[in-house]
Amino acid sequence: MCNSPGLNRTVPQDHGAPLTPGYKQMRIQSTDDREQLWENLCEATDEQARSKALDTAPRYYLKMCGGVKAYGRGDVQRLLDAAEEHGSLTAPEIAAILDERELVLPGEYETRSSGGKE
Repeated sequence: MCNSPGLNRTVPQDHGAPLTPGYKQMRIQSTDDREQLWENLCEATDEQARSKALDTAPRYYLKMCGGVKAYGRGDVQRLLDAAEEHGSLTAPEIAAILDERELVLPGEYETRSSGGKE
């Protein structure tokens, strides 16, 4: 379970209290849908705190989708480009494009290919 007091309830704010340098305060109103979404984010990112999960998720999204100067074209587009160029990609090739040490896919898959006339 995520551990982030303040994200799921209204907390009176002491506007006189100093914030940690470099940090700004933000309030997010909680809904049932958001509570579930935050729990899922914590599980998916393997983060214990909602704030860390909320930091991790947009970085991953931007890395995959790109479209902004800091992240370039994005890994999804790079995968599509490589697949079009090579015709298909192996798991190690996909892992290399995604800059992952290994690619773990759930379940088992069978691939068949043939050439010529059947």
